Amino acid sequence: MRADDQVFVRCAWRLIPFLMFLYLLNFLDRVNVGFAALTMNRDLNFTPEIYGFGAGILFFSYAFLQLPANFIFERLGARRWVFIMLIAWGTISASFALVQSATGFYVLRFLLGVAEAGFFPGMIYYLTLWFPQAYRARFTAMFITAQPFAFIIGGPLSTFILGMDGIAGLRGWQWLFLIEGLPAVLLAVVVLRWLPDRPAAATWLTADEKATIATRLAAEETSSRRDFLPALLDARVWVLGLVALGQNCAAYGVQLWLPQIVAGMGFSIQATGFIVALPFAAVIVAMILCGRSSDRSGERVWHVALPLLVAALALFVAGLAPSDLLVLAALAIVVVSLDTGIGAFRPLPSTFPAGSAAAGGIALIRTVSALGGFVGPTVVGVLRGATGDYAAAMAALGCGLVLAALLVLGLGKAMTSRKVQLS
Repeated sequence: MRADDQVFVRCAWRLIPFLMFLYLLNFLDRVNVGFAALTMNRDLNFTPEIYGFGAGILFFSYAFLQLPANFIFERLGARRWVFIMLIAWGTISASFALVQSATGFYVLRFLLGVAEAGFFPGMIYYLTLWFPQAYRARFTAMFITAQPFAFIIGGPLSTFILGMDGIAGLRGWQWLFLIEGLPAVLLAVVVLRWLPDRPAAATWLTADEKATIATRLAAEETSSRRDFLPALLDARVWVLGLVALGQNCAAYGVQLWLPQIVAGMGFSIQATGFIVALPFAAVIVAMILCGRSSDRSGERVWHVALPLLVAALALFVAGLAPSDLLVLAALAIVVVSLDTGIGAFRPLPSTFPAGSAAAGGIALIRTVSALGGFVGPTVVGVLRGATGDYAAAMAALGCGLVLAALLVLGLGKAMTSRKVQLS
């Protein structure tokens, strides 16, 4: 470790745990509807089609507002913009306790997508203001582990809160939205004190430490970083967007329906929370191991494609398995496999020419991929309502993953052939 790298370690200890906690709340408020649905759907007479569309519509607004939200982030600064987002998404999430109709459910889920759209891409951009390339992958990976933690913590917590049914005249799902939404509003005030806009504004850094950070980041700055047009013209960027679209369709299609699938097997609400949480502990280990393997070997494509194919096979098994135990085992493999290759996927755009590997390309990939969060749960809801079970939905999600894996393998082969020709 270089002598001046100590400053980046210090910044990480100061910032990453807090950012992880914020992202945990962000993701929990996005997916807790899956646990609320265990009783909410019955109380409000929501059909599978209504729930699936409502759960997914969040990602429609989320997809198209990420890029504009990042422009606002850059102009307002981290403190003020994160403060605004926390108040907005916390208030909207808590407001789900007032839902009485499908229309109200749709509107609030759409607005929650608007409020949350800027947080994840904003935090990824925020990390680039603090850490050079040598540190970004590991600290970004640490930040992203908040996703599985949201299920590990949120599963048992959410089902425990559902047990508060009847207290103060509120249903359990109403308490769930209130208790899990309001902490974001309270933390907004903490953000104003804890989160500097950038290193130059950090009162806990010395002048020499600020100079070290500025020098290291300036040495890596390139004029092509903000190019956007090359991304729109590069077919490889669109292919990666479609790969991520297939992954997100399956991920959110499973995650937002998993509590209902498990409860439908006859498990109690409390047991459902723990059963859903279990596979996500393995997700963290799988993500770290796959990422390290990919970094060590320098290979990306198979580290992305193979987990997708494993998840696809497990989805086909889940749809055809004759026993609940086999279905649970298959779905656990799906949950783990779907996120295993994330660490290997994210560096892929950087293997393209500078223009298409810039922020524009990454933003385009994220926009296309986020639509998977809309398509996946909606498809599951429609097929569940039409057939009465989840077999067709599992098959549809599995086919999407097979296509995604073939696309990334084809892209890898094309890139290899091009390198050979150029050499």
